[in-house]
Amino acid sequence: MNTDQFGALGKLKERQLLKLVAVLENLAAQENFSAEEKFLLLKNTLLAEIKNMTRQGTKSRVLALNFVQRLDKDLNTAEDVIIFCIAMKYVVAPINRAMLLVPSDDKKFCETAAKNILDNFGEKKIDSLIATWDDLGVKGCLDAERALVVEEFTRLVENLSALKIPHSNLDDTLILTAFVQEFERRLGQKRKARGGTSLETVADFIFKYYGFKSTTAPSHFDQDIEVDKWFKCKDGWIVGISCKRTLRERWKQLSQADRGTLSHFKIRELWHLITFDKDLSDDKIVRLGEQGQIFYLPESSDTYKKCSTHPGMKNYVRPLNNFVDDIRKLT
Repeated sequence: MNTDQFGALGKLKERQLLKLVAVLENLAAQENFSAEEKFLLLKNTLLAEIKNMTRQGTKSRVLALNFVQRLDKDLNTAEDVIIFCIAMKYVVAPINRAMLLVPSDDKKFCETAAKNILDNFGEKKIDSLIATWDDLGVKGCLDAERALVVEEFTRLVENLSALKIPHSNLDDTLILTAFVQEFERRLGQKRKARGGTSLETVADFIFKYYGFKSTTAPSHFDQDIEVDKWFKCKDGWIVGISCKRTLRERWKQLSQADRGTLSHFKIRELWHLITFDKDLSDDKIVRLGEQGQIFYLPESSDTYKKCSTHPGMKNYVRPLNNFVDDIRKLT
């Protein structure tokens, strides 16, 4: 369902929709109506109740009315209404419940391993810690997702087998594929949100492990720049840390932060923790480096090896393994 056009009714109004499904199932079982009367009763009940789930004058009502109009067009038989009930009961609602169990971050899969890396090898293995965190987090979250998909898919197969209404193998296949498509769409949204916070989470862990204190952004600093963490230096100036796998999504934002603006707010530098630097061109490094922005890269990366010895870029790149020591020197 296009949530921008119809709203997230299946998620936000799940309980009301399941009650409505129960009502529709009871009406469908009645034998006091002709086929045409039963269809009209089912369809009109469904459309009226969906409309009444939202308050008049709200955006939700507008989106619900869009959905009602679409259903009014697509529901042409009583069987279509039954299919709606099956989709809500056996596809949408189970996915909603399963999504509550999908990890929102990768922290629980990574903290033990990260602590042991630092316990055994210290801060000079920060780049390995971040790489391991990324790998373990992705694998752990995907394993958890897969387990949920298998569990709910198996339950759906059992529910379809137990259906008392006539249905063919093709009907079952269509429902199963719709289930997988919708589940994967929802999981993809979750992965995107989770991926955006992975490096931010590992930075939090590093700060906590070494006892570094973070601070808030400077007052009235309203630049359109996404900085994940700030810390105060011993001279009163502050450093901002941006944590992302790549610079791609923040490039245009960051290019607006000129050196004068940073100095005005007593921002010493902006640091970027980056693990995938393939899109980090010489132009980006120089342009942002001249504005007081520093790139922390894996020592083994080709970009770091090239830039660290280049007279025009060496002052703008640092090895990830120096990250902790650099914070310690400033605080």
